[in-house]
Amino acid sequence: MSQSFDTSRSLTALEQDNTIIAVIEMSKAKWLVAALIPGLKRQPLKKIDAVAPALLKLQQRGRDEAGRAGHTVQRIAVAYEAAGDGFWLARWSRAHGIEAYAIHPSSVPVCASTSAPRPIVSTPSF
Repeated sequence: MSQSFDTSRSLTALEQDNTIIAVIEMSKAKWLVAALIPGLKRQPLKKIDAVAPALLKLQQRGRDEAGRAGHTVQRIAVAYEAAGDGFWLARWSRAHGIEAYAIHPSSVPVCASTSAPRPIVSTPSF
């Protein structure tokens, strides 16, 4: 029997000062990659060729930029929609020391009135 993934029981704490977090929008020809890189105020958004080595090169560039900002990257995590290429990319990423999370589209909550994704975590208003 398979067990469902429970995000509230994560075994690894998120240390934002040494973790690159990236999300990938995948298509057949190009991938759009957005990232949070330790030490950078901007959030890079890059369009790359839809090949795994281009992703690895981009992740290394992020690691270098974090290093120049005084942060040592110890963890890289990427997430993307589980589509045709999603599962081989997860295996490839993990083989290169990158955490990969393929997310099934139906597991993302969508607001019925706007068809826009709803935030999973609400932000407090002060």
